[in-house]
Amino acid sequence: MQLTSKKVLITAGPTREPIDPVRYISNFSTGKMGIALADECASRGAEVILVKGPTQIRPDSPKVKVIDVTSAAEMYEACSQYFAENDVIIFAAAVADYTPKNPANTKIKKKEDDFMLELIKTKDIAAELGKLKRKDQIYVGFALETDNELENAISKLERKNLDMIVLNSLQDPGAGFQHDTNKVTIVDKSRNVVKFDLKSKTEVAEDILNYIEKLA
Repeated sequence: MQLTSKKVLITAGPTREPIDPVRYISNFSTGKMGIALADECASRGAEVILVKGPTQIRPDSPKVKVIDVTSAAEMYEACSQYFAENDVIIFAAAVADYTPKNPANTKIKKKEDDFMLELIKTKDIAAELGKLKRKDQIYVGFALETDNELENAISKLERKNLDMIVLNSLQDPGAGFQHDTNKVTIVDKSRNVVKFDLKSKTEVAEDILNYIEKLA
């Protein structure tokens, strides 16, 4: 599948799950990898929608349509809205797995020595939309792991009905969040495993999209 004239939906960045009006749960994602993918897709002639969590970085390409969201719920709603019309879907965002059950409407004051925060699961965006995936769509996920990396990535590939998954390991220096570089392993649904060297995230985006173009 050449990406020229194809429609591509990409998620990028973190989500923020509110505790009260001034605090939230989040992670260290900068969105650089997903944004690099969006720019590279646009350079290949694709029509790109980027659903981006709260990060200051934005795509260089003016051709990328950016939809800014904050929470996991907002990201799910945006992805659900555009899912059906896209040929390729790439979930590169670091979506929170849990969100506070009852976020406070006013700032929580420091009182007790201990503070208990009840959390509930967020919707698993890739898994939920994977149930709706058509055979003509290419569905790509990311896995950031710290142990049992390949085993966990393959499990996610199967559970979420993905065509391929891009594995990052935090054991690899220069990979993962807050770096301009990344080191990835691609696993497809045929269990082919391809490992890449440490590269700039722009170069990694090229490798990922080259692989996607071979999948069709």
